[in-house]
Amino acid sequence: MKRANLEKRVSAGSANLAVEAVDRYLAATSEPARGMLVAIRDVVRAVVPPEAEEVFSYGMPGFRYKGTLLYFGAFKHHCGFFPGSPPLLQSLADELNDFKTSRGGIQFPFTKPLPVALIEKIVRLRVAENDARQKGKALSAATVPKA
Repeated sequence: MKRANLEKRVSAGSANLAVEAVDRYLAATSEPARGMLVAIRDVVRAVVPPEAEEVFSYGMPGFRYKGTLLYFGAFKHHCGFFPGSPPLLQSLADELNDFKTSRGGIQFPFTKPLPVALIEKIVRLRVAENDARQKGKALSAATVPKA
């Protein structure tokens, strides 16, 4: 029983450290990147299930939910958003036409408004992917649920 309580405290302490690391990262980031990153964080927090955790890894803020969910970070001319799911990004190719993309990421330039609805959709789809993966059902690009 004591071990379970200790694990809960360590886990909660680790989560607090991650949130503090994200806060420090955001505080050290200059505008306009900071505003965009805070907005991305707020959108993700509003969409993810309550058991999702903020993380700080690869030098960037991110979220975990039944595994890695996504990362985001500041760059010289854009904020990068990394859902880490090439099939999902391929399935949304038409909606991503206005943005530079890579196999696993999207660039949101500072010169354009943040596409909040698109970010919400991507986060919901990533949550669904991780739920399905945990249940043993792999989602392909053709079976990614529509948000």
